[in-house]
Amino acid sequence: MNEYMTISNAYVTGDLSPENKAVASCKDGDTVVFDCRNCYDDRLMADGTVIEPEKSIANPATGPLFVEGAMPGDTLKVEVLDIKLKGKGYMRQSIVCGAFKERYTERRVKEYDVSGEKVQFNDTLSFPIRTMIGVIGTAPVEGHQSTEVPGDCGGNMDCKEIVAGSTLYLPVNTEGALLSMGDLHALMGDGESLVCGLESAGWVTVKVSVVKGWKLPTPCLIHEGGKRFSTIQSHPDLYMSAKKAANCMLDFLTAYTTMDDYDGGRLLSLKGDLAICHIINDLLTVRMEIDTSILDAYGVKLP
Repeated sequence: MNEYMTISNAYVTGDLSPENKAVASCKDGDTVVFDCRNCYDDRLMADGTVIEPEKSIANPATGPLFVEGAMPGDTLKVEVLDIKLKGKGYMRQSIVCGAFKERYTERRVKEYDVSGEKVQFNDTLSFPIRTMIGVIGTAPVEGHQSTEVPGDCGGNMDCKEIVAGSTLYLPVNTEGALLSMGDLHALMGDGESLVCGLESAGWVTVKVSVVKGWKLPTPCLIHEGGKRFSTIQSHPDLYMSAKKAANCMLDFLTAYTTMDDYDGGRLLSLKGDLAICHIINDLLTVRMEIDTSILDAYGVKLP
């Protein structure tokens, strides 16, 4: 990690905003390391106590990073090259939201060792670690977007497919894009039903590039291995989130292939997959996935 510029986790934000002052700058095509705190601001202890809770930031995101050459209307390409965890992961359920909130009367904390390739869940079960980025986004057009929620510029999307080997495309709404990220999960299932994944701190190594001349359905993602492509959308209503994700994909297909609305709609009903990213807050996130072989068949090569 030392060969690349590292943004310290001393520089974090609790919102995405064009008003945020950049804490670092890089050139188009550079590789940068983000040192990320966990979603509990590295303050939650295994016994359930919180260090200086009055100073805590929910879902702190390291950044923002100013990318030279990124201008409004461009797209920021973020290639996730590597994610390394710092050894411990935590889970703490909510009693006010999530799929199981009525079943709990207290918030219990469980600490896990995430220093290896697997996490020992209990005496019976262990699972391979597959670390993903929960919060990653650029500045919105205006105002402030909390890092606790998702939006058109990304943010707390909690998409489990944003892992090492994937490529995320985000909109550029302000000069420099102002990229921030954090909220790593050593492991998380689609939906994040408990309102947390295996929350972890760590280092994320990304390559950032400026894409010009494309109208991509941001936020959108090339999955690890390159065989799947997703549009990611959020809305207070889960149905509307799914509808937005599906229509973003249909718009993209009709813009970059010879398919019209009818062919594209039929295709997505046969080969498109809708998946819930999370149901944890007032903005629910859904992705629409297709095989990239469909794009290949039409000669569409994503930038």
